[in-house]
Amino acid sequence: MSSETASRPFVPAKRTPGDYPLIDSDPHINRVFRYARPRDYVEGTAVAALGPSIFGLMERISPSYVGKGGFPPVMRLNVAIGAVGGFLYVYSRSIFRFYGASENRREIEMDMREMVDKVKRGEPLYGKSGLTEYMQGVASRNSRYSATFIHVMPWFNFVNHNQHGVDTAKYYRQAELELEEERQKSV
Repeated sequence: MSSETASRPFVPAKRTPGDYPLIDSDPHINRVFRYARPRDYVEGTAVAALGPSIFGLMERISPSYVGKGGFPPVMRLNVAIGAVGGFLYVYSRSIFRFYGASENRREIEMDMREMVDKVKRGEPLYGKSGLTEYMQGVASRNSRYSATFIHVMPWFNFVNHNQHGVDTAKYYRQAELELEEERQKSV
């Protein structure tokens, strides 16, 4: 009988590996769309229009002759699917920048400016919530890094909470530096 030492189970990091800094592991859906780049919206519109455009072109080249009223419902369905696809495209492009999976210099600067301004105004960094701390934690655990699986099950964060996987002290330090600079200028 050998004496084996109990080993701890492997617990993976709460951060996805990326080449760029993590901004937020669970951003609110409004924040994701506010930080989306204009190019994301242009590409999302192109993705949304692609399916209906190809479908309309196919109907012109080789009509289906499904009879009166057969084409419009199918085209409406095609437009709806395209709109959902464009929406998910814009969302995923933007949120992967929050995760640090793609280049995010612009978003880092926007995040720092937004959070430092909130610190200066004395507001909560990630907004106010009417939920209990426990329910905020449940919401956070359910939606953290959910966009990595968005192609299977779209899941979004609609809850303001304070569990975002980043050290918020950097915002307070930057706010102190800016306030000190303002004091120095006024003296």
